[in-house]
Amino acid sequence: MSPHSHLLVSALQTEEEADTQTQNESENSVWRFRGSDTAAKASSVTMRVIVYKLFDLCSPDVKKPLLPLAHGDPSVYPCYRTSIHVENAVADVLRSGKGNSYGPAAGILPARQAVADFVNRDLTNKVTPNDIYMTVGCNQGIEVLMQALAAPNANIFLPRPSYPHYEARCVYSGLEVRKYDLLPENEWEIDLQGIEAMADENTVAMVIINPNNPCGNVYTHEHLKKVAEMARKLGIMVITDEVYSQTIFGDNPFVPMGEFSSIAPVITLGGISKGWIVPGWRIGWIALNDPKGIFKSTGVAQSIQQNLDITPDANTLVQNALPQILEKSNKEMFAKKNSILKQNVELVCDKLNDIPCLVCTKKPESCTYLLTKLELPLMEDIEDDMDFCMKLAAEENLVLLPGVALGLKNWVRITIGVEGQMLEDALERLNGFCQRHLKKTEAALQALKLSDNGEI
Repeated sequence: MSPHSHLLVSALQTEEEADTQTQNESENSVWRFRGSDTAAKASSVTMRVIVYKLFDLCSPDVKKPLLPLAHGDPSVYPCYRTSIHVENAVADVLRSGKGNSYGPAAGILPARQAVADFVNRDLTNKVTPNDIYMTVGCNQGIEVLMQALAAPNANIFLPRPSYPHYEARCVYSGLEVRKYDLLPENEWEIDLQGIEAMADENTVAMVIINPNNPCGNVYTHEHLKKVAEMARKLGIMVITDEVYSQTIFGDNPFVPMGEFSSIAPVITLGGISKGWIVPGWRIGWIALNDPKGIFKSTGVAQSIQQNLDITPDANTLVQNALPQILEKSNKEMFAKKNSILKQNVELVCDKLNDIPCLVCTKKPESCTYLLTKLELPLMEDIEDDMDFCMKLAAEENLVLLPGVALGLKNWVRITIGVEGQMLEDALERLNGFCQRHLKKTEAALQALKLSDNGEI
């Protein structure tokens, strides 16, 4: 069975299901209940909707195995398996029976202390266990924060491109989204001038993702300080998603946003899903970096706690294992994973030189993705990035993520958190597809000639 079989959930009805629904429509008037559409609009902006649509276009008739490079889950590949000490920590708790009970909504104290100790390694302004809230993965942290900030008329700044779950949860919570640009010509830095121009009296926060998903850049100390100064000027908080902080393979060192919490209050989202490659364990955290106590005086801390009180608690078994997991974690533990990712980046960038219609403007330094710009003028029968990815799936059984899913039209995201041979196969198919759809103009033919000679 394919390691991706759990992802192949059809987004469409079968003919039999459609016939059954039609037959039953006459009986619907009898019943007073109906399904709520509360989540419909929020669900429509999630990545899963697009990925499942692309999966549906793949077919056994293509005679090629499915290559799913639209989402990121390295854990399904043996070369990325987590450390034995991480597995043993959970096994020890399981056998002890200490992880079988309920825990408090904010998380058990040993787990919160372990997270505080771990994040304090890189912080000048230290946090305490009372500043830590355990969550069901980083995603629940996003959900809790968006709901906690969703006051009437409030708006929040999200990056473009971005991880789509932020927008989905804002839509669900009724929090107005205003998007600021990440600038590819400036190594995907934040457009701070654009942020200042968009802000008003109802702006409550800005979200940054560092290391950045999907761009793969790591922000410098200087740039993050400017972000904090802008937040202070506008009177808003900074929410920083640092879940990829242990997945860095470039030269820029990671600097936590919490280092600048004396300038503006910072909420950090983290977790073990990416660095430790265990996304299915669903353990994350919210950390309040707030030496001046602003979150308590404004009621934000209380709102976070109240929202946690009405949501599922984080897994108690893994919480109990967290002290052992985090205490023994160091840079050497992450080195193998990051080395594989770096090799994959070099492989993809090298192969992309032979594909004239896709351009990587900046090699990623972190995360498990690579963004490429789609050169539409060189292609025929391709309208945009979504059309590109749909035809690629149908013709090659290769699924990439269109940039529109991330808020960046006419770009394409390739997942690099897979095995090297899988990337080799994917890029061979991608090259064949692009050559077939290349325009037969003089400029395009010249590009094809240069590609064949290895000069592009």
